[in-house]
Amino acid sequence: MSKYLFTLIICITFSITSQAQIGGSHVYEFLNFSPSARVTALGGSLITVQDDDHSLAFDNPALLNPSMHQGIAFSHNFHLAGIQNGYVAYAQHFDKIETTFTIGMQYVNYGDFIGTDEFGNETAGFNANELALTIGAGRKLYDKVSVGANLKLISSTLEAFNSYGISLDIGAYYEDPEKRITAAFVIKNAGTQLTTYRDGVRESIPFEIQFGVSKRLENLPFRFSLIAHKLETPNLNYDNPAEVEERLFFGEEPQQQSNFNAWLDNVFKHLIFNGEFLIGKKENFRLRIGYNHFIKKELSVQNFRSLAGFSGGFGLKINRFRLDYGLGVYHLGGSLNHLTISTNIKEFRKKSLIE
Repeated sequence: MSKYLFTLIICITFSITSQAQIGGSHVYEFLNFSPSARVTALGGSLITVQDDDHSLAFDNPALLNPSMHQGIAFSHNFHLAGIQNGYVAYAQHFDKIETTFTIGMQYVNYGDFIGTDEFGNETAGFNANELALTIGAGRKLYDKVSVGANLKLISSTLEAFNSYGISLDIGAYYEDPEKRITAAFVIKNAGTQLTTYRDGVRESIPFEIQFGVSKRLENLPFRFSLIAHKLETPNLNYDNPAEVEERLFFGEEPQQQSNFNAWLDNVFKHLIFNGEFLIGKKENFRLRIGYNHFIKKELSVQNFRSLAGFSGGFGLKINRFRLDYGLGVYHLGGSLNHLTISTNIKEFRKKSLIE
């Protein structure tokens, strides 16, 4: 376990000289939305667990495995400001080539908007929506190592502007059953726009690198995970004008954060902490909690306490269906309520054969 933590610390021990905010710098940001209620409850990322939940393959295709065979999942996220997004996916394993495939559709509808001209006069209304068709494959490469890849075909319509794009995810997964340790490395959204919103203006998509480690305790039905995200952006700190203005308003001299505190804050912005209780012989009931420091720092309101960055939820299997609920606290203004219903077609076939 120590060698993985050492590697993780090395990966996120970065320089703090540059100051830049990364929000709003890419198109197709919806690709970073959580694919399932389970992932939402665990802080927005879970790339280190390989079980029968094929929604996890959206973020790490190396997690695809035979236990996902004929699994189907429907997820819907009641987002802030009436935005609706979700993910629908199916998985199929082929014994002859020892490979598991998945196909899924991620969607987001931003709702209806009132159009106005430059003088504020209302014109025709419009809407905005985006889709991503995901085709993925994963297989075991060695005894403890699995690999996988996702191809995503992207469509975006914002009023009268349209754009199409393509991206690739590549993932690797390592498991040590004896030590109950797993680790994963993912390169997400490596791609480009095929057509742009405006002629000659090509914009970047949200490329990301992640590394994670999970450990299941031996004497307690609990698994904790540590995910390092946004590793492609060494420094997530930036100068916040609101803090400077507040000090000037109260007559205080602007004070810069110490180098060590800025470094420590930057390290924690790259980390997601989460844990999952697996209760019952078949783990049919699960309790989850997560913390994302990046969300906490970016979406907290100055001088107001909030639970921004924290998340939680549960999973419950009833008969042949699994119901998952995730609550993600993003801001004082509201939270996300995420629901996922999943099942497996082969379980219905087994029941019909018995009857």
